[in-house]
Amino acid sequence: MIRAATRDDVPAMLAIYAPYILETAITFEYEVPSPGDFMRRFEGIAANYPWIVWEEDGAVLGYAYGGAAFSRAAYAWDADLSIYLDRDARGRGIGAKLYRCLEEMLARRGFHNLYGVVTGENLPSIHFHERMGYVRMGTLVQTGYKLGRWHDVVWLGKRLRPAEDPGKPPVLAGCTDADAEIMARFSD
Repeated sequence: MIRAATRDDVPAMLAIYAPYILETAITFEYEVPSPGDFMRRFEGIAANYPWIVWEEDGAVLGYAYGGAAFSRAAYAWDADLSIYLDRDARGRGIGAKLYRCLEEMLARRGFHNLYGVVTGENLPSIHFHERMGYVRMGTLVQTGYKLGRWHDVVWLGKRLRPAEDPGKPPVLAGCTDADAEIMARFSD
């Protein structure tokens, strides 16, 4: 099922994330954050954006969250999405459910554009984003150096609403009671 991530999930989420850091260029972090650093990261992001987990039989198998895509005020309607799954949980549709849920939660808050930033060689993630309706917006060639070589970064984007006056900037909020219905719908 999908539910709001809590502080108690931080060790499980860090355990999911660590192999991506140590063994791949899927993330450009070089070192696994300390539990305290990852907790602070979680708290900082989850205070302003939804951060959700997929849980089965008491075990967290994946997580996804939104975050600021850029720092200037004019970009307030844009969010950057991140998702990480336990390696044994891939290929079961969990990622799509987490992403759809997160997209709907961000749309409800008033976000306009969502972005996925993917290492160029991570073809499964690029194809996943494209299946989810994201389009390639550009490639930053040889922009990240990890594991002894340069990596491209592919920007993918999805517009949630037509280009018009968006009104007030989106509401920044972590998971709320209003999100419970959305999470329940995508938990099936």
